Amino acid sequence: MTYNKKSVEDIDVAGKKVLVRCDFNVPVKDGVITDDKRIVGAMKTIQYLVAQGAKVILCSHMGRPHNVLDAELKLDKKEKKKIEALPAEEQEAAKAAALEKGKKDITKLSLKIVADDLAKKGIPVTLAADVIGPDAQAKAAALKEGEVLLLENVRFHAAEEKNDPEFAKALASLAEIYVNDAFGTAHRAHGSTAGVADYLPAVCGYLIQKEIDVMGKALDDPQRPFVAILGGAKVSDKIGVINNLIEKVDTLIIGGGMAYTFFRAMGCSTGTSLCEEDKLDLARELLAKARAKGVNFLLPVDNIIAREYKEDATFMRIYSDSIPDGWMGLDIGEKTQELYSKSIAGAGTVVWNGPMGVSEWENFASGTKAVAKAVADSGAISIIGGGDSAAAVEQLGYADKMTHISTGGGASLEFLEGLELPGIACLLDK
Repeated sequence: MTYNKKSVEDIDVAGKKVLVRCDFNVPVKDGVITDDKRIVGAMKTIQYLVAQGAKVILCSHMGRPHNVLDAELKLDKKEKKKIEALPAEEQEAAKAAALEKGKKDITKLSLKIVADDLAKKGIPVTLAADVIGPDAQAKAAALKEGEVLLLENVRFHAAEEKNDPEFAKALASLAEIYVNDAFGTAHRAHGSTAGVADYLPAVCGYLIQKEIDVMGKALDDPQRPFVAILGGAKVSDKIGVINNLIEKVDTLIIGGGMAYTFFRAMGCSTGTSLCEEDKLDLARELLAKARAKGVNFLLPVDNIIAREYKEDATFMRIYSDSIPDGWMGLDIGEKTQELYSKSIAGAGTVVWNGPMGVSEWENFASGTKAVAKAVADSGAISIIGGGDSAAAVEQLGYADKMTHISTGGGASLEFLEGLELPGIACLLDK
């Protein structure tokens, strides 16, 4: 999917109220933001709008609130059904407990912590107590040129994820222009990501512009050889991505749990390794398609296996086609690391999404580390598709050697699959 969308620089924002959808869904522990990359990523667009004299209204979600805040705290439908299934004498206590958890969510998932962090970064922000309520309306109306308002967590409203037109319309009524700069949520057709574009002129911010420029060029006109690396647990999660990339790449490298479905499809013993039995025919079709297209389809030649899915499990290295009964593959082995690293070394473009093993456990992280190093050392145009791959290159200190680290795991996957992203498709074309 190729996008050629208008950006903040293609529209007059001076003196206008501009609603900006950011991705401030940052990790928080003990009241402290532990990774501020998403906030930093949004700052270029915010600073540009402030410098242009726009009246800036920021909105975002954070987490998945247990309950929602519309006019008052109330239970969502799923929670209601759960409680109604309980014996009558237990329902009142369960309802009270659920509402209490909702109150904690509203405190814990408030965007106040983001407002405070932006202020520390030199962007003074006023926080609204609601999203489309009286406080947001009053504060939006009072905004002066160059000032910034942050609305409360949009997911405190059930209508956000339902893309309810009335909610989107009310949100849009606060502004005159809409800017989407939240690539991490661009694959979701929610009220604040796509719905508001029905009521306002809509353009992208710098973050989304970079995502679609870099990834779009990689898919449409890559420097070759073009190498794609896909890891993760399940083939079913990445069927569309594999299908699309087979049409475009020179080499496709497979790691992670999904490799064992391919091995089983080829008639190999995989022990108790993760395997999707209902996807064996599909795996065979993908292997045949790769052969027909002349794609170098690489699977592990050796694996690190263990008897149990445990961090401290006893492990050993074994060739991939002979995993014994009672053992499971949890990482790629040394021979595979060498094979994959050689293929990456000669690449012109590399796209990587998904770990090679259970990378959060030290004993089964060496494959992911080896691939990260190979990509960093390759000199290729390197695109890291968010999620665990992005976390790995950050933790290993390779981030500055990568051309682009995507801010959206799910969105980048759908982009690589060639799917239309609702939060981008709704924006004005150039």
